[in-house]
Amino acid sequence: MAIKITDECINCGACEPECPNNAIYEGGVEWAMADGTTIKGSYVLMDGSSIDADQRNAPLAVDSYYIVPNKCTECQGFHEEPQCAAVCPVDCCVPDEMYQESEEELLAKKEKLHI
Repeated sequence: MAIKITDECINCGACEPECPNNAIYEGGVEWAMADGTTIKGSYVLMDGSSIDADQRNAPLAVDSYYIVPNKCTECQGFHEEPQCAAVCPVDCCVPDEMYQESEEELLAKKEKLHI
């Protein structure tokens, strides 16, 4: 399951540099699959749609930091626990119930992001 940032976020920015997939963005900042990954060309998202890895996409939030679910692996294959949650001073990095993924699925996603 991906991690999400709740409305309790105080925009401290502690989480952003901790993410090994560069899945965390400051509010209002556009995101791309290629940011911080080795993905090139076309990439199939979890919903089955396809985008260009370099395509800049609309921010998922404008007022607070946000996590791109298609890039979040809960730090599987990198760390014992999600690093964003470990460093968050207000505990606003929590599991996103909209994205149920097994450990195997998260590890497979990590492999796709970092070939």
